[in-house]
Amino acid sequence: MDSIDAAVFNFVSYPPELIGHCERPFPVSLRKKIQMIVDSRKLALKTFIQLDVCMGREIAKTVNTLLKITSLSKAAIAAIGSHGQTLYHAPNSPYPSSLQIGDPNIIVTQTGITTVSDFRRRDMAYKGQGAPLAPHLHATLFRSREHDRIILNIGGIANVTILPADPNLPITGFDTGPGNLLMDAWISHHRPHSPYDQDGKWAAEGKVQSKLLHHLLKDPYFKRPSPKSTGREYFNLGWLLERLKFFKPFSPKDVQATLLALTVESITMALQRWGSSPNAQIYVCGGGALNPILILQLQKRLVNHSIQSTEVLGILPKHLEPLLFAWLAKQTLERKTGNIPTVTGAQRETLLGGIYLANFS
Repeated sequence: MDSIDAAVFNFVSYPPELIGHCERPFPVSLRKKIQMIVDSRKLALKTFIQLDVCMGREIAKTVNTLLKITSLSKAAIAAIGSHGQTLYHAPNSPYPSSLQIGDPNIIVTQTGITTVSDFRRRDMAYKGQGAPLAPHLHATLFRSREHDRIILNIGGIANVTILPADPNLPITGFDTGPGNLLMDAWISHHRPHSPYDQDGKWAAEGKVQSKLLHHLLKDPYFKRPSPKSTGREYFNLGWLLERLKFFKPFSPKDVQATLLALTVESITMALQRWGSSPNAQIYVCGGGALNPILILQLQKRLVNHSIQSTEVLGILPKHLEPLLFAWLAKQTLERKTGNIPTVTGAQRETLLGGIYLANFS
């Protein structure tokens, strides 16, 4: 929740051509309200309606800003693929569903562009996890006949896509656990004007507390086999504070260092248990790819793997997430499926998202 990203792509060829990209800072008041809701797990209906509209307006502003930057008219854009901001993701409850805010009616009205949103719940209606959704695009862009590849996305949550070189083997993928979100929550807790740890500098000042790390890794999510997915509703500041109660106070920077180590270790454990070949090539995307301390620690733990940015494959790490939802919107408009059942656990491949058509005039 540090910024709202938007990018515009031309899909005439692959990889798609990036036309333009922009980031608008997340409004501080909106970010604080959402964080408070996620941590408390309580939401009044009036508050939900307000946040849904506010988020829709912010997404529309971001799109309109991007159009100005690129000098594109709304008529030049086939559609907006809008994920929105997740408030709650509950794939394993008796009533599986996922809740995002960012009203698409606001987006289509304030941009004049057809909008596709609500990408997760159709997969969940077919008894899938609704996540991760990136593996289908990862396979389209990055699968190789020569090398096993792993696409590692380190966003708020970290997830992996495992792409075997053998075309007869299935594509798999799952959320490994927290990526940046616990580190972001912890630094914001101590430094309210810092939504994230720039370049991992604060974590680098601290010392990993091995007993705390071991305790955090005991969480049953890390041992659960795929298909599996998670989010802020599970891993959040409250989750961390509850576990810190078992220890004498650590210095805040030591906790930050330990949280970085938690991301590294949970990814490492997941790949060792459920990854492809031990020598698979790893390509990293998401905000975590820009954290040099995190990448350095990952390389130390995964010594048999080459770890590179997706940039070497033609897509900058910060562009892959907006590309995903642009591509999913394109898939839906063309009546093509967007999920992979071997990843999400859904009963079948399916179209994803609802289409909100722009007016004709």
